[in-house]
Amino acid sequence: MAKIIAVANQKGGTAKTTTTLNLGAALAEKGRRVLLIDMDPQGSLAVGWGISDVYNLPKTVYHVLMGEAALKETIISVRLNVDVAPANIYLSAAEFQLINKHRREDKLKNALQPVRDLYDYIMIDCPPSLGLLTVNALSASDQVLIPMSCDFYSMVGVTLLLDTIREIQVEVNPKLTVLGILATRYDARTLHSREVLERTKIEMGKGLRVFESLIKETVRFKESPVVGQSILEYAGNNDGARAYRALAEEVENG
Repeated sequence: MAKIIAVANQKGGTAKTTTTLNLGAALAEKGRRVLLIDMDPQGSLAVGWGISDVYNLPKTVYHVLMGEAALKETIISVRLNVDVAPANIYLSAAEFQLINKHRREDKLKNALQPVRDLYDYIMIDCPPSLGLLTVNALSASDQVLIPMSCDFYSMVGVTLLLDTIREIQVEVNPKLTVLGILATRYDARTLHSREVLERTKIEMGKGLRVFESLIKETVRFKESPVVGQSILEYAGNNDGARAYRALAEEVENG
C-alpha cells in the first residue's frame, strides 16, 4: 500500500512542484512505483513532465473532486514507474464548488482508495494556499513534506502551516504526521540564507525533522521543465539532481 505524502506550504515559490516532480523521479529511479497528483490549478506538475496541452485534457483532478470521474481515468504515464494525475486552471473552481458538498474535505481521500495498492508512493503537489484543495490533500495523506525556501517569510509561513496541520490532526486526520522540512533555494553565498537555515534547525529542529539534503539555487531547475524533464534527466550530475537523490534516500530510510 502506497505511502501518501502531501508537499505543502501556503507560501508560493518554495519549490513545492519542483520537489514533487524531482523527488518522485528520484524514487522512481530507485524502482519505486510513484503517482504524482496535481492539486494546484496552475497545472505546472503536468507541464513539467512535458504534458503541454493540460487545458484540453478531457478528465483532470477537478473532475475527480466533483465526482465526475474516477482517479484512474485521469492518470497519465509519463516515465517508467511515474504516473501523473494532472490539473489545470479549472481546478480553481473546486474551492467554491466543494463548499456545499457533504464531507468536502474527504473527496481526494476517497478517490485514492481504488489506486492506493498500485503504487509505493503517492505524492500530492499542493497549491500555495490553505483552502479546501490543501485540506483535501492533508486529509488524504499519511505525511506532510514542507519545502521551505531559505528566506524569512517562508520560515514564518511554515509556522502557520504547522498550526493548520495540528487542526487537521484534531478535526480530520489524526494519523497525519510531518515527514520533515526541506530547505530549498538555498544560496550559501548569502548571510540571510545561512541564517534562516540555522534558525530553522534551532527553532524547529527539536520537534521536527529538518532534512540533511539541501536544495541549492540553480538555473537548471528553471531549464528542465522547459524541455519536460526532471532535473535527474536534464542534468543528472548537477547538485540539484544529487540533492533529490539524497532526499529520496532520507525519505526511504525514515
